[in-house]
Formats: sequence, structure tokens, C-alpha cells
Amino acid sequence: MKWPKPQRRVSRFLHWIGELTSRTSAAVVAFLAVLVFALVLALDGFPPNWEAGFSAASAAVTLVMLFVIQHTQSRHQLALQLKLDELIRTSPAADDQLVRIEAADVEELDERAREQQILHESLREGDALEIVEFNRPLSE
Repeated sequence: MKWPKPQRRVSRFLHWIGELTSRTSAAVVAFLAVLVFALVLALDGFPPNWEAGFSAASAAVTLVMLFVIQHTQSRHQLALQLKLDELIRTSPAADDQLVRIEAADVEELDERAREQQILHESLREGDALEIVEFNRPLSE
């Protein structure tokens, strides 16, 4: 699915903001800005309208950064998931039903988790590995 051009631009812009604000220098700049603002407030006797303005501005920045972080994390998670899906798809011993398992319903995820737990427990106990036939339906 190809996004319309304006959405791609917004996505690139949000990703750019995410990369920019994840740097150490961004944290230093934010700290210095808050420190300077606090000093100016202290020298001016802490006027209530300045405090309210700072509070509103910091709330707005926090809200925007919430969406920026969510967007960039979703992109990174999707890219990582695609890489993992490719590894599963190309490995002959892998269960190819795990590709896109994150879209499965809760019951299927629970069943897969139980199967993995049983397998790991048998490995810890030193039991011989049971040959598990992949690509079988879960209802068997």
C-alpha cells in the first residue's frame, strides 16, 4: 500500500523529528532552555502568566512528542517484524505459520505460547527432542 504524498511527507517529517530529538544534544538543549526559563522566571518574580505559558507550552510539546515517538516506534517495529518474517520464511526448519503471527487471535497466540513452553521445558529437563511437524493446523 502506497501512502499519498502528503502522508509520506508527514511521516518523513515525524521520523526526522524523532531522530533529531533522540540525540544527546537535544536533551542538553532542552535542559538549558528549561534552566534559562527558570532563571528568567526567578529574576522576574515568578509571574503567574509566564508559568501558565510555560506549562501550556511544555504540555503541547509533550503531546506532540508522544505522537512522534509512537510513529517512529511503529515504523521501527514494522521494519523489524518484516526482517524476522523473512528469516522465518527462508529457514527450512522454521515454522512458517509464525510469519505474521502478531495478527493472530488471542487463542492462537496462547496455544503457540503453550507449545513453546512445553518445548523449552523438555529441553531443560534433558528429554529427547520430540520431532515437531510444522505447518500443521492448530486444531489437530
